Amino acid sequence: MGVSGCGKSTLGSLLATTLGCPFIEGDELHDPASVEKMRQGRPLGDLDRWPWLDRLGEAVRVGMGQTGIAIAACSALKLAYRQRLARAIDGPVSFVMLEADRNELLRRLATRKGHYMPPSLLTSQLETLERPDGTEHALILDSSLSPADLCRTTRDWLQA
Repeated sequence: MGVSGCGKSTLGSLLATTLGCPFIEGDELHDPASVEKMRQGRPLGDLDRWPWLDRLGEAVRVGMGQTGIAIAACSALKLAYRQRLARAIDGPVSFVMLEADRNELLRRLATRKGHYMPPSLLTSQLETLERPDGTEHALILDSSLSPADLCRTTRDWLQA
């Protein structure tokens, strides 16, 4: 979880490969109207996100049914979003939040090709972000670490 450009998809894909489980890319489950809204530089609101979180939770639940574990990449910016996602998954859920400096995030977004999320939406995501607190099973990592280090740390945390 985390804002756009923090490395969720890179870590998620690598972790899923390492653990031998399905990887679900949350960006692929947005409905076309939400994608177009973001493409136009307009941030999504709660009403845009609820059905997306339900679809994502269902996809994770199905993936977990195949191997007992599934990895998903999604922003999950608010506690309420993470709670909604956990209800839809209906199983044990852990969150890994990747953090990065705003300037690093902007640099990454500026060099990313073929994605509908424009760098102009980063500010709204940072303003919406609610860091996990002690009530959630969550790990917070600095995304400036290498993907291999992030994967190893996450794998060890999940297995502990």
